[in-house]
Amino acid sequence: MAPTVIKFSSEDCGICHKMAFYDQKVAEELGLAFIDCKMQDTATYRQYRKILLAQYPTKAEMGWPTYIVCEAPESDTVTILGEVKGGHPKGEFRSRLQAILATTQTE
Repeated sequence: MAPTVIKFSSEDCGICHKMAFYDQKVAEELGLAFIDCKMQDTATYRQYRKILLAQYPTKAEMGWPTYIVCEAPESDTVTILGEVKGGHPKGEFRSRLQAILATTQTE
């Protein structure tokens, strides 16, 4: 199964909104599944909260948005492969995702 990108964002975040124009498309072009998890969507947030807290136990270091690339996000044995924090232009966002995929494919 393909790795998944989970986007943790807020409806109030301008950068999150700006990246929404291309983030899912870029992820899917790279063969990744994409889950948009807005903090205001309590049902979805509750479902993926454990993944966010595994990476950021206090949420202190996370950026807006935070993209966590993982395997098996629906299971109890989630493997976090990497992350992209904050806003980036489309090409840089693609490069950062590709770098995460490159490190996981060489292991």
